[in-house]
Amino acid sequence: MPDVEQASERSHLLPRLVHDRRFSAVQNEADTDSILSTHVSKEEQLLAATSVGERLPYNDYTTIDWLHDLVKDSFRSRIIHAQPGIRGSLGSAFESGQGWIAAALIGILTACVAFCVDVAEATVSDWKLGYCTTNVFSNRESCCTDRHRLGATKANLGEGCSAWHMWTDNYWRAFAVFVGFALVFGVISSSFTMLTKSTLPSAAPGHGDTSSRLTNGGDQGVVGKSMYLAAGSGIPEIKTILSGFVIPHFLDLKVLLIKAIGAVFAVATGMCLGKEGPFVHIATCVAYLVGMLFPKYNENGRKMRELLSAGCSAGLSVAFGAPIGGVLFSMEEISTYFPRKVLWRAFLCSLFAAMVLKALDPTGTGKLVLFETNYGTSYSPIHYLVFILLGIAGGLFGGVFCKANFWWSKTFRKYAIISRYPVFEVFLVVLATGLLQYPNPMTREPGDVIIKNLLVDCRGRSEAWVCQQEAKGTDPKYIGWLVHGTLVKLILTIITFGCKVPSGIIIPALDAGAFFGRLVGQWITTISPGIFAMVGAAAFLAGVSRMTISLCVIMFELTGELEYIVPHMIAILVAKWVADALEKESVYDLAQAVLGHPFLDADHAMKLVQGQQELVQRLIPPEKTMQDITVDVPKDNKISKRTLEDKLVKLQERGLMDAGLVLVQDGMLQGYLAEGELDFGLNSLGMQWESTSRIRLLGEAEEGDLDLSMFVDRTPLTICAQAPMEYLVEMFGKLGLRYVCVVEEGSGRLVGVIIKKRLVVWLESLKH
Repeated sequence: MPDVEQASERSHLLPRLVHDRRFSAVQNEADTDSILSTHVSKEEQLLAATSVGERLPYNDYTTIDWLHDLVKDSFRSRIIHAQPGIRGSLGSAFESGQGWIAAALIGILTACVAFCVDVAEATVSDWKLGYCTTNVFSNRESCCTDRHRLGATKANLGEGCSAWHMWTDNYWRAFAVFVGFALVFGVISSSFTMLTKSTLPSAAPGHGDTSSRLTNGGDQGVVGKSMYLAAGSGIPEIKTILSGFVIPHFLDLKVLLIKAIGAVFAVATGMCLGKEGPFVHIATCVAYLVGMLFPKYNENGRKMRELLSAGCSAGLSVAFGAPIGGVLFSMEEISTYFPRKVLWRAFLCSLFAAMVLKALDPTGTGKLVLFETNYGTSYSPIHYLVFILLGIAGGLFGGVFCKANFWWSKTFRKYAIISRYPVFEVFLVVLATGLLQYPNPMTREPGDVIIKNLLVDCRGRSEAWVCQQEAKGTDPKYIGWLVHGTLVKLILTIITFGCKVPSGIIIPALDAGAFFGRLVGQWITTISPGIFAMVGAAAFLAGVSRMTISLCVIMFELTGELEYIVPHMIAILVAKWVADALEKESVYDLAQAVLGHPFLDADHAMKLVQGQQELVQRLIPPEKTMQDITVDVPKDNKISKRTLEDKLVKLQERGLMDAGLVLVQDGMLQGYLAEGELDFGLNSLGMQWESTSRIRLLGEAEEGDLDLSMFVDRTPLTICAQAPMEYLVEMFGKLGLRYVCVVEEGSGRLVGVIIKKRLVVWLESLKH
């Protein structure tokens, strides 16, 4: 490896590459010079002279090379710290502080976006019931400054506030207006979401090979697919990105804006969805846009994903006012790679988000805690049985929901009229939601208000509608509303999650759990039923998402009730166990399966292969594929351009995007040339050369050579064909590899290449 002084600066695509003697044949070609200077970063140029080789920026829907990016960042860091004098010291200081500065900016900007969404959503949502005569852009709570939502009677419909004007006093007319506005808001949200339609190259990763060894889930032809980047929560896609895959444009500014606007109108419809999931997507978009301002992150996929992991924490921090829970959520549920430095920066990012949001105060309470409670009573050991019951119910809810929602996505959404016209599906779901929820005065409100109403402690709060009903004793009608609320939330959430609008699953699951917990609390009079509503909410969300530690902390931060940490722990763990027994995958994992994203969960993958007793040779591509991707390099280290062009065509026909050619001499592995670099070398750098020209792939370049050796990875990792499959899963999962070369036992000769996508599709076949 050359020292810093000798290294010529190579980067995303070579400003100085033409000065390298290996490119002496093209130094006079202005077009080639321009092409090179446009595509390769400075850090990549430094790697050209090493055995690691340089890379182009990652193509869409390909895998990043974590090890390569690690070495690339080391080169960049050494260059900066090697600079002498004050300038070098300042550069080193800025280099060390970039991550902290970026994390703080992400937190601040995320809080600002969240403030706008919160305020807009509260106002638009209340327009279904009426409007403020003093300011049409005010919601009910800010319009009636001397009132609190929990303090109104008749389910907080606005009666008694002279500044708030109801559309009509007639029940049926109010019903019609409510549903009408909801339908309009739903169409607006879904129409905005349609603007983010994107086409991805392959519907299922790993397709393109045909092998007798890959009998289950065998490869078919390449199938294109479309996705709406602003739809859903975005969490499955973010998990895919953080695991090392590139989903094009998913974190662009356009998606951020449409996600925010769409979330406002989607939540305002009253559908069983929340804006908390979209906030995670929005925060990740902010992290990506901020990271693009810093070369340290802009030009390195590994470092960018560290910043995105930190940014995710800000999303949940502003969604629930839970800064610590946001950090734990990013670590437990979202991130694949989460070292300590990312933990610290996520902590700072979440802190700044919470501080700024509290200062902006979108709720008008001056507090960060959203559902503050103060029950003033403790529980007895006998209540542990009730908490276990709530956990069992939460696990059953989560297991049934995951299976039913997956079935709904695979059946109903496959109908032509639904798949072709997603806005129509949203229209139907909003209509069903309005018809089922409006009659129940407890489900008429937005999801966060429902939780507030159900967690209320009725001691000294007799004016609250919930407390007025419970003061009557065991009122069958009130019990019926609670049962209705639980069942309706389950059914509507099943058909809503996956619609083409920005939506999250957290608030609906909390709502359903709060309904059930309050219902159970009607027969246990020793402590407030709000306590069971609170614990039930956590249990139901645990059953759906399988969150544990992060959820427990989030519930504490949401309610401010440290006293009930143990009940939450009991209910959450029981819910997870029961849900896992019914359905091993969480709602986010199943959503990834529906979307077809190539996500490798190392823990789940290891459990799958441990029951198979398979060897690595199972995944070796068929003989014809190996012939297509193997280049037997002659002793002069050159190969004809026509041969490489034929190889490239065959790679592109397979449609794997991040496959490549293996270079061998006498059957021994010499290096690996990725498809993207091969395409660039032949069709951009090599456009001046005839097809009969010979291209250098190995060794030192000579005068007049078209040299692609700087793109060859001469340090590919290998594994024995007879190695257990557990070895392969560990290598891909822990090292973040794009590919592994398989060698024969004993001789060390190359017998195959396994890319990450091929492993993912095989693991997916084991699930079924």
